[in-house]
Order: sequence, then C-alpha cells, then structure tokens
Amino acid sequence: MTSQLTFQILEDIARDLSGDEVTFPTFLDITFQVRTALKNPNLNVEQLAKLVGAEPLMSAKIIRMSNSAAMNPSGREVADVKTAIVRVGMEAVRTVSFAVAMEQLLQSKQMQAFEGISKRLWEHTAHVAALCRVLARKLAKINGDEAMFAGLVHDIGVFYLMSRASKFPELVADKEEMHALLVGWHDNIGHALLSALGQPESVLLAVQEHEQDREITEVKTLSDVLYVANKIANTVSSWRDKTLDGEVDTSMLASIFDAETLQGIIDESEEEVTSLKKALGG
Repeated sequence: MTSQLTFQILEDIARDLSGDEVTFPTFLDITFQVRTALKNPNLNVEQLAKLVGAEPLMSAKIIRMSNSAAMNPSGREVADVKTAIVRVGMEAVRTVSFAVAMEQLLQSKQMQAFEGISKRLWEHTAHVAALCRVLARKLAKINGDEAMFAGLVHDIGVFYLMSRASKFPELVADKEEMHALLVGWHDNIGHALLSALGQPESVLLAVQEHEQDREITEVKTLSDVLYVANKIANTVSSWRDKTLDGEVDTSMLASIFDAETLQGIIDESEEEVTSLKKALGG
C-alpha cells in the first residue's frame, strides 16, 4: 500500500512539474516574487530593497549576511536593506529568498512529523552552501555566489518531497519507505522544480549530479564544487538516517586531497562556514 502511495506522489509531482502551468507550493511564494523581480533587466537596488523590505525575515537575513565575516572583512556593519544589498550583490537576494522559503517550510505544522530529519537537513544544507562558496573561491576559481546558491538548493527536492508526503500519514509512518523516497528521488525532483523556477542550467546540472558517485581529480566546475562540498559536509553533517541508509560513502575525497590537505581546507574555512551558516539559518 505504501509503495502505491509513493508512486502516486511521484506521479502527481511529475504531472505538476511537467505542465505548462506549474502550481508552486506556498512556501516558495517569496522565492517566486524575487525570481520575477530579478528577471527584470531594469531592476535597480532601490526597487529590490523595497521588495525585500516588505518581508521582515528576508530583510533580517540580508542584513545578517552582509555583516557576516565572509561578506564583511572590513568589520564595518550595516543596518539597512539597501546598503546590505549593495554589499552582498543583487544575486545574493535569490539565495536568501530560498533560505527563507525552506526555513519557513521546516517551521510549519505540516512538517512536524519530520522534525528530526528537518533539523539535520537544514544543518547539512547550510553547511554545503558555505563550503561551496569556500571551494569555489579557493579551488575552482568560479563565482562564489552562484556556488553558494547551488549548495543551498541542492537538496530542495527533499524539502519539496516532505511537503508533499506530509499529506499521506501512512507513508510518513513508514520510515523506511519514506526515507527511500527521499534518498532515491530528491535529486531528480529538485532538478525538475528548479527548472520550473527558471534557474540557470549550470545550477540545474550541478543539482542533478550531486549524488552521482564519480571520480574527479580536481575541482574545476560548479558541478565538481557541489559534489565535493556535499561529500565533505556528509563527513560531519548528514541528513540521512544511518540506521536506514548506512554511512554515506565519502571515500572519493581521498582521490583529491590527502588527509592533511583536506583538514587544512576545513580548518581554513571554518570561520567562513560558521559565519555563512549563521547568516543563512540564524
């Protein structure tokens, strides 16, 4: 019976995300507004600040991010939304809008049944987002803001699947089947949802490939950055239930880093990881 429910959920999601008119879940409302605004080539900082200022949680997170150690090496704090956006960049607003959306979902009544996994998922997500920014700057030499965004949304499929599954108590009660659904489908569902939201192809590819085990010799692309950041985060902060899924295989890290180099990267980025995690999830 539970397998039939799993099939029904996947069938409903496929129908929703493949149609011409996608009905986005309520928790993505603010994200959709920001996405629409950022598509306007004539959008200026004043207009974006007005949109952000209408959402208290968005405003608080943008200001907190602009004052984080990662974004504010000078130590000069700002207290208004417009100045904060100028400091972090307009694209960072996209990242924060998703952070707000996912945090609001996890705090909603419908997610009470997933309290344990939700906490682990948010911790893991924030950790990956921060590590992506660090790896993008230090190793891949690519856009750190785009990398951080990819890290933040890489498991959005898990968030979305839980929000849909919450309407099926029998499935939620079957922890093994529920966990299998999340693990087995979150990458493809996340890719489809982000595609429907019109996100960049580079992000879509990275999200789709972040669970595809493979050997790489150096970190060069956004997909590499997300894959490696996810592996590193899984060594200390995995959302998966070990009793149902076992340990996440992170052995590929040894093909890129020796133990000392890997620890050095983790240690060197610790302050930035902590700072960005606090900014995104504080």
